Amino acid sequence: MDSISVEIADSLDIVTSTVSSTERPRFAKDAIRNSLQASTTDAIFSGIFSLTTGGILLGDFLVRLNASPVAFGMLSSLPMLVNLVQPLGAYLSERTTSRFYYSLLTYGISRLLWLILVVGIGYQTQGILNSHQLVQLTLWIVFASHLVGGLGSASWLSWIGIIVPRQLRGRYFGIRNSLGNLTHLLCVPVAGLVISSWYGGAIPGYRLILAIGIICGLISLGCQYFQIDINPQVQNLTIIQLNATDSKSVSPITDLDHSDRLPLWKKSNFLIFLVYISCLMLSVSLSNPFFNFYLLENLQLPVSLITIYSGFQVGTTMILLIFLGKLADKIGSRPILIFIGIIAAFQPLLWLGVGHSSIDLWLWLPMLHILTGFTLAATELCINNIQLGITPVRNKSIYLGSIAAVAGISGALGTTLGGFIAQSSQLGGLVGLFLISSVCRLGSITPLFFLQEPKN
Repeated sequence: MDSISVEIADSLDIVTSTVSSTERPRFAKDAIRNSLQASTTDAIFSGIFSLTTGGILLGDFLVRLNASPVAFGMLSSLPMLVNLVQPLGAYLSERTTSRFYYSLLTYGISRLLWLILVVGIGYQTQGILNSHQLVQLTLWIVFASHLVGGLGSASWLSWIGIIVPRQLRGRYFGIRNSLGNLTHLLCVPVAGLVISSWYGGAIPGYRLILAIGIICGLISLGCQYFQIDINPQVQNLTIIQLNATDSKSVSPITDLDHSDRLPLWKKSNFLIFLVYISCLMLSVSLSNPFFNFYLLENLQLPVSLITIYSGFQVGTTMILLIFLGKLADKIGSRPILIFIGIIAAFQPLLWLGVGHSSIDLWLWLPMLHILTGFTLAATELCINNIQLGITPVRNKSIYLGSIAAVAGISGALGTTLGGFIAQSSQLGGLVGLFLISSVCRLGSITPLFFLQEPKN
C-alpha cells in the first residue's frame, strides 16, 4: 500500500485552488500518501458498518421476523431505487466548497438513522412492537438511510476519483476493495456466531452487532478527515493531466477537454455505458437477492453455515481483486467485463437442483459462492474503473450520479420483478426466476461490444 502511494505521489499533483498564471498550488506527496491510507482505513470501518446493515445479517434478521419474499425483495430494491436522488445530490455537492464536509453531512445522517432500529428492536423485545411492525420499521430505515446516503455517493466517488490517477486506478482500488473484503471475511462469521449464540436470542444479538456497526460507520467518516479535501468549484475549472514528464501540468479544462462542451445526450460512449449498466443491473437483480433467501427459507440452513459460504465468496473476491486490478490496468476493463459476463450468465442455472445432500452442502454450495466471489470482484472493479474513465473532470459527480440513478432504477425493477416471479407458480417460482435471470444476463453483455474504453 505504501509503495503504491509513493508511485502515485511521483506521478500526480492535484490542484486545490484556482489556477493562476504565476502559481499552481499542489499537494505534497505525503498528503497524497496519507489520503490513500486514510481512504483504505475508511473502507475497512465502513465495510463493518455495511455488513451489519445489509447482506446476510440483515436478511437473517428479517427471516427471523417472518418477513415475506416481497419484503425480502424490497430489502434489495430500496437501496437501488433511492439512487434516483444521486443526480440531485451531485448537483448540490457541486455548489459546495468541500467534499469532506458534504460527505460528513450526508453519510453522518444516513448512518445515525440506524439508531432508530436499535431502539425499535428494544421495543420489540419488550412487546411494544410486533414482528410485522418491526419489519416495516426496518424497511423504512433502509429506505431513509440509503436516500440520504445517496445524496453523497456521487460526490464521494468523484472525490476519490480525483485523488487516484487513471494509470493506477485498477491497482489501487483492487487493494482497497481487497482489504474491505478481508474485513468482511473476518467479521461476518464472528457477527453470525454472536447473533446465533446470544443469551437473549438472535434478535437482541443482532441489536448489539448493529450498534457496533454504527460506531464503526462513524469512525470511517472520521478517517475521511485525513484525505485531501477537494473544492468542487475548483475541480470544475481545472483538469488534471497525468504526465510522467511534467506532473505539474495543469490547464483550464476548456482548453483541453472540448468534449465537455457537448450535452449529455450527445456523448455516445456515455450513453452506451448507461444502456449496459441498466441491462446488467436488471438481469443481476432479478436473482441475486434470492440466493440467500433460497438458503434461509427453502433449505432452512442456519445463518452460521451461510456465513461460512459467504466467507468463501468474500475470500475469493479478496484474493482476486489485487490480481484483477493489475490486469485491468494492463489490458483494460472492458475485455474483463465481457469474459466475466459470459460466466456470470450461467451462474443462476447452477443453483437449480441444490438440496440438502452432503455433496450440495459441502462441495456445490461452496463452489457456487467461490464463483460468485470471482464474478463480483471483476464486475465491481471494472465497472468502477470504466465509469471514472468515461466521465469528464468537470461536473464529474453529476455524471456519476446519473449512472447510479439509471442503475438504481434498473436494479429496483429487477428485484421487484424477482420477488413477484419467485411467488408465482405460473412463472415457475425460484426455478423460473433463475432461468429468466440467466437469459437476461447473457443479453446484457451486448452494449460492451460498442463501448470505447479510455486509454491510460
